[in-house]
Amino acid sequence: MEKARSYLSVLEPIDRRTLPPTDRLRLCSETMRMTARLTQIMAWLLSQRAVHAGEISRAEALGDQALTEVQVCMAQDEHAWRGLPQRLVSLLDKSHRLYVRVARLDEMARRTLN
Repeated sequence: MEKARSYLSVLEPIDRRTLPPTDRLRLCSETMRMTARLTQIMAWLLSQRAVHAGEISRAEALGDQALTEVQVCMAQDEHAWRGLPQRLVSLLDKSHRLYVRVARLDEMARRTLN
């Protein structure tokens, strides 16, 4: 999260200015996808923290379907990354891998609930 925040607040505006319009559009689209992934991951982790603190039940946490927009977040088009700054590509890949791991944990938790 900190690396993404640092990139988006400091480096992304610099990178965006150096790109042609079509690449700028892809950059914006992919940074929004990364933000969606990280937001969903944080929401899921916070709900799990609440479960472990006894604030909510596991059923309540999983019932909220904290992982939403799965199709958007799971999508990864490495061809769309061509021409994008390498530091963004690295963050996109890391956010995708992390999202896949959390989605797997969510699926496992849902199976044990049933």
